[in-house]
Amino acid sequence: MRQVLTSGLLWFSALGCGLMAGVYFAFSTFIMTSLGRLDQAAGIAAMNAINVDIVRSLFMPLFLGTTVASAALVVMGTLRLSEPGAASMIAGGGLYVLGMFVVTVTLNVPLNDALAAAQPSSPEAGMVWAAYLKDWVFWNHVRMVASVVASALFIVALAT
Repeated sequence: MRQVLTSGLLWFSALGCGLMAGVYFAFSTFIMTSLGRLDQAAGIAAMNAINVDIVRSLFMPLFLGTTVASAALVVMGTLRLSEPGAASMIAGGGLYVLGMFVVTVTLNVPLNDALAAAQPSSPEAGMVWAAYLKDWVFWNHVRMVASVVASALFIVALAT
């Protein structure tokens, strides 16, 4: 039973991290570039609309479910350190929780909140938007890499 639970969590987490990496990849490679080419009011409005809709979509159950599963794998790996794949479970789960979830909550979400508070046509919004495009995208790159590497580590744990 324990092995079935572990395998299920590993599969769910590997796939969940991969899907999350894909979302972050899209934002890092073309969505934010496209929004950055719009005038500031349109770019801010579009990103604010995305931020409202994303929390109402299937993104949130995947975001939270993968985080909980990854944290559980850290605990499970710690409880079976001598077993094959334990180190990969711990590393993958820890990297995902810290590099994706903590970065999102402590860095990306506050940037989203600051953008939502900006008046899109004001001169100050130009500075907020320019900083947002630089800082939010940087931290999104971090989330993408953390998600890809965590997915790979979970696959390694499944293969061992």
